[in-house]
Amino acid sequence: MRLRSQIEQISVGEKIVAIIVRSRFNPNGIEFVTPEHLDLQVGYMSRPSGYEIQPHIHVPRTRMVETTQEVLFVRKGNVRVDFYNDEHRHVKSTQISSGDLILLTGGGHGFEMLDDTELIEVKQGPHLPDDKIRFNSPSNKE
Repeated sequence: MRLRSQIEQISVGEKIVAIIVRSRFNPNGIEFVTPEHLDLQVGYMSRPSGYEIQPHIHVPRTRMVETTQEVLFVRKGNVRVDFYNDEHRHVKSTQISSGDLILLTGGGHGFEMLDDTELIEVKQGPHLPDDKIRFNSPSNKE
C-alpha cells in the first residue's frame, strides 16, 4: 500500500477542510502531510533509537491567523465526522478510528461518537467564547 493513500484530503468545493492521517501511515524519516500554505502544519516523524534532534529555539515571528484550525487524535474508539459548507448544509461524512489523526482546516464540522471514544485535541489559542457559530445538524446526512 502506498503511503500517500493513507493520507486523505477532504474538500468542500475547492477548499481543503480536513486532512486525515490514517493509523497505518508509517513513512521513514520525517514527512509533513500538510500543504505549506496552511496555518497549522502536521508532520510524522519516525526515528531509530539513538537518533538526536539538535537542540534549537524557534525564532519569534508575527503571523496572521484568521481561523482556528484543530487537530484531533483518536486514542480509542470510532467517530463519524460530518462536514458542512458555509451555508451549514451537510456535504460529506467519513469515519476516523483508533490511531487516526484529523486536521480540521476550515468549513463546518460535527462529530458522533460511534463507540466509547477518547480524543486528544490541539488547537490554536487562546480560546474565546465567540470563536464558534453553532447550528443544528440536519437529519438527512448523506
